[in-house]
Amino acid sequence: MSEELETTVAEQEIDSTEAEPSSSLKALEDEGDIAADYIEELLDIFDLDGDIDIDVRQGRAYLAVTSEQSTNLRLLSNPDTVEALQELTRLAVQTKTGNYSRLILDIGGSRDAKIDALGKIVERAIAKAQDTGKSVPLKPMSSYERKLAHDIIADAGLVSESEGEGKDRHIVIKLS
Repeated sequence: MSEELETTVAEQEIDSTEAEPSSSLKALEDEGDIAADYIEELLDIFDLDGDIDIDVRQGRAYLAVTSEQSTNLRLLSNPDTVEALQELTRLAVQTKTGNYSRLILDIGGSRDAKIDALGKIVERAIAKAQDTGKSVPLKPMSSYERKLAHDIIADAGLVSESEGEGKDRHIVIKLS
């Protein structure tokens, strides 16, 4: 191989490695834009006002819908409603991109409220495990919720494991 050809091949390899992180960032930004368009249309249908912020966090597109005015946005901020809208938005993104989406949707601070409620449940279960000296199972939860719960449990110095399959997948808190 000629020296010039070797240099070109080496440059292409460097360019392709450097392009991968930015291309995945670009893909997540595009995913956020598609999701924002979908949510904006939904807000229009319900005649609700809201500002949509798009971000990329921990390898996921993250959308936050907020409103500084007193609006009926709170009608959509119920955690179960947000979860359902998140799944619909993921499907809309998947339909446009052909790729599975792991985006996170937050409406009116519902995500923080859900995390706070989950934290209280996990802390009560930790206290029960410490008081009784026995393993304590938690109710089934999503993979995102399980990850948050595992982190809380680890911070308390206890061990946790996920058990079960599908919708029955749950965490069991165990003493070290």
